[in-house]
Amino acid sequence: MNQPNQRGGGGGFRQAQQPSPMAIRTRKTQFSTDDYTKLAMAEVWRKDWPYALIPFVLGLLPALFATSWWWILLAVVLTLLFVVLRSAQVQGVTQMEQSKPLFERMAFEMDNRNVLMRVSPEKAMQLPWDMIGRARRHDSAYLLYLKPGTPPEGLAAWRLWIARTFDVPVFLHLPYKIFTSDNDRKLFEAMLRRKDLLPGEAA
Repeated sequence: MNQPNQRGGGGGFRQAQQPSPMAIRTRKTQFSTDDYTKLAMAEVWRKDWPYALIPFVLGLLPALFATSWWWILLAVVLTLLFVVLRSAQVQGVTQMEQSKPLFERMAFEMDNRNVLMRVSPEKAMQLPWDMIGRARRHDSAYLLYLKPGTPPEGLAAWRLWIARTFDVPVFLHLPYKIFTSDNDRKLFEAMLRRKDLLPGEAA
């Protein structure tokens, strides 16, 4: 799993830079770990549920040679083990030191260069736009997904496939209500579309 510090979230908060006069500024908000887990878990299983069939089928293979209810039990146990491990991988993100800044109470400042996550006048973290891979609208919030980290060189092909396939999404959560005006929200959405992060049909 790519860790948050590999996605541009590492390094923690540091001395804030001077805000841009053209930046879009929001009110403070806090993304709870429970809300992150619910959103990330739903997204992971919407994508990964077919992979849960792999351990189920592997557990049933011996039944081709010797019929027994034990093979069905084995298939169910292997499937449950896969579900538990994958779910634990998602929940583990909230426990990692590198991801703690994502769940601080903060305001956002966005301009054409970066997204500034500001906890206080002296404490902030700068996130360049090129570290954000995509965005989407979910209910009453924008989700900004950090790009996965680059796997180490020389990684075996099967390990590379696992790292890419079973990655855990890490994202910023920006509710509509934190924008000081509807115009600011529309400007921010237009900014996302100009940067090809938000599909045009989402507008």
